[in-house]
Amino acid sequence: MSSRKRHNYKNLKIWQLGLEISFEVSDIIVEFPKHERYDLSSQMSRCSVSMPSNIAEGSAKSDKSFINYLNISLGSSFELSTQLLVAHYRNYIDNQTLNKLEEKIEEFQKMTMGFQNGLSA
Repeated sequence: MSSRKRHNYKNLKIWQLGLEISFEVSDIIVEFPKHERYDLSSQMSRCSVSMPSNIAEGSAKSDKSFINYLNISLGSSFELSTQLLVAHYRNYIDNQTLNKLEEKIEEFQKMTMGFQNGLSA
């Protein structure tokens, strides 16, 4: 069995960006109507926290397993993008907030896919 390099997730730019996104989502959902507390707000919170959490958990695994955790993180990012569109449609967030978070999520997705490609090479 070959030795493998463990990734320190705290040093990974994808983890740092995922954490930043989760903080921003947390800041905006507090302004949502109370009736959304267990619906859209909760889903958005779980998705945004899932992004860096799966990177952290996967970093302790083999590269092959890590790729699967990165896929889960990516899936959460796409889910969050959809939920942001719903929030915008319901007028819970404005265009500026939507665009800012969409840009960060797209950057996260590109960086994560690039990182995945490096692991599978």
